[in-house]
Amino acid sequence: MPFAGRVHAASSPDLVSFGVGAYDSIVFQESTDTPRNRSLDLRLEYRFGYSLLPFTEPYAQIHPWLGVETTIDGMLYGGGGFLADLKLGPVVVTPSVGLGFWRRGGSKNLGSALEFRSQIEVGYEFDNQMRVSAYLSHISNAGITRKNPGVNTAGGYLHIPFKTLFSGW
Repeated sequence: MPFAGRVHAASSPDLVSFGVGAYDSIVFQESTDTPRNRSLDLRLEYRFGYSLLPFTEPYAQIHPWLGVETTIDGMLYGGGGFLADLKLGPVVVTPSVGLGFWRRGGSKNLGSALEFRSQIEVGYEFDNQMRVSAYLSHISNAGITRKNPGVNTAGGYLHIPFKTLFSGW
């Protein structure tokens, strides 16, 4: 496999991440005249443990992620991207970006099926490599269509190492 030689052996575990938040929250609201469709946001993500750029490891680990996000009013977003884990002792700061496909359901019309997600997390990593974190994220189409209201979500994650979650399998 030609690509396998380019990635570093896992220096962090693969993580299964469960998130819950407030979709279209008032946090960082862009405009007071933009209607909001607040809803409960639920997320499931897989964060790969290997670092894509091993030379950054003294400072950060760059990992790919895949995930799905939904709300109780039927919005659905599925996508993937890259994140950077910046570890400061047990504190982990994780900015991430991604691209995915979005379905409206009963939520706000974001203007396009193709949407970008940017996010920042601050969390705590326990000795067993489980983490808890708080996040702020933004989804928008980056202006590829005229309608681009964007949506902000604030919430929290529980990150569990894959091997811990599925150790009995």
